[in-house]
Amino acid sequence: MLSRCSTKENYKWYALSCTTLGALLSALNANTLLIALPVITRALHASLEIIIWTLMIYMLAVTVLVPAIGRVADIVGRKKLYVSGFALFTLASLLCGLVQSGAQLVAARFIQAVGGSLIMANSTAIVTDAFPKNQLGRALGINAVAIGAGSVIGPILGGILTSWHWRYIFFFNVPLGIIGTLWAAVQLREIIELPEGQHFDWLGTSVFTFGFTLILLALTFGNMAGWKTPWITASLIVGGLFLLLFVYIEGRVNQPMLDFSLFRQRLLVAAYASIFLNGIARGAVTFLLTFFLQGIRGVDPLWAGILLAPFALVMMVVAPLSGILSDRYGSRELSSLGLAVSAIGIYGLTRLQVNTPVTLLILWMIIIGLGSGFFFSPNTNAIMGAVSPERRGIAAGTRTMMNNAGMVVSIALGMAMTVSSMTPEALQGLLAGTQVGSRGIAVQEFIIGLHRAFWFSFIISVVAAIIAFLRGPHEVHCSETSPGKG
Repeated sequence: MLSRCSTKENYKWYALSCTTLGALLSALNANTLLIALPVITRALHASLEIIIWTLMIYMLAVTVLVPAIGRVADIVGRKKLYVSGFALFTLASLLCGLVQSGAQLVAARFIQAVGGSLIMANSTAIVTDAFPKNQLGRALGINAVAIGAGSVIGPILGGILTSWHWRYIFFFNVPLGIIGTLWAAVQLREIIELPEGQHFDWLGTSVFTFGFTLILLALTFGNMAGWKTPWITASLIVGGLFLLLFVYIEGRVNQPMLDFSLFRQRLLVAAYASIFLNGIARGAVTFLLTFFLQGIRGVDPLWAGILLAPFALVMMVVAPLSGILSDRYGSRELSSLGLAVSAIGIYGLTRLQVNTPVTLLILWMIIIGLGSGFFFSPNTNAIMGAVSPERRGIAAGTRTMMNNAGMVVSIALGMAMTVSSMTPEALQGLLAGTQVGSRGIAVQEFIIGLHRAFWFSFIISVVAAIIAFLRGPHEVHCSETSPGKG
């Protein structure tokens, strides 16, 4: 009969297998959709607005919902929410495959995003609960491998499935989702004893959700609708006022949704700030390069995905290594080094021209992937290792919110700097897969816009690297074990 310690030693790997499957499914879902989107657009006769909503509704919903879900997890536990999220994501994938219109697809994608939020808000906390601190970086690195694998496999799988029928990219999620739901339901346990008598901050959560949603919507659609459009301006102003009200409320409730005491620690402030800035710097890079490859170079979507795959491949290899190194040497130098290396790769993109050799583009993507691999696992390790068990849910949720919010800002600004050189017909044609080469695109203006966007990304990456280094002397986890190790 296994001892209690042996059972708990085995449990951490079962928990990691559950979260790794969730990370893989999430990455596959995002990347297969990008490849299939042109076919879906034509099949459902979707407008440009519907195309943008299909892409962005998932990211917007996750960004807004994850912090609140993280707080709920600290009250009721991780397992219930994680398993429910897997089940809801699976059901929504089935609905996505059955839709008959673009509007129905957007609605189904929102439901899918709710399930994805439940998964993302809890996966990092589940791993942190299960692993001792001196092994946490390695575990988080393995999760990053799954994300990288999904990013590499996704475009190729999406191309194969779409060649049969676009609905298969959603139906493919269903058997994986069922397996993931059942595996998590059987294997996961609540191993952290959470404080009793906790309450959910409904008022603060409602104010935050409304205000943050307005700001994200304005940032997402400001370029397309026009930044001076009344509803865009009103959304920014009203959203900002509601976030100020949220800060006021959170400072006066006993159990706030977002614990601002997290931001009293220098390490956490630097780690959150650097992941937010990294999201701004890197979020639009692959998005804009997809426009470049398909709209300027005339590359088909599947080949474009393959050309961008080296980024994910390198990150997949480096992330577990950096996680192990962060367990031994701390996160400070690794995180700042990763951001600095990414900045070098992004600087290379500022030299991009119409006739730039593909090999050079791949080299820059490899450098960016190398930097990202050295940044993510150590930075996440630092965040999760710095909070007490009963605050891991909101700590993980805040990390995801910061990353996604940065990416939304990045895509909004990147599009504002580049797509002004494209006619609306060319933009819709590019997303629908009917755009051929540079037709309808002012090529030189587009390249200038790309350079402007990448210079901005480069500067933000350098600032993020400096902030990551300023978090203070690196922290090295000793052989301390988590409460689940007993």
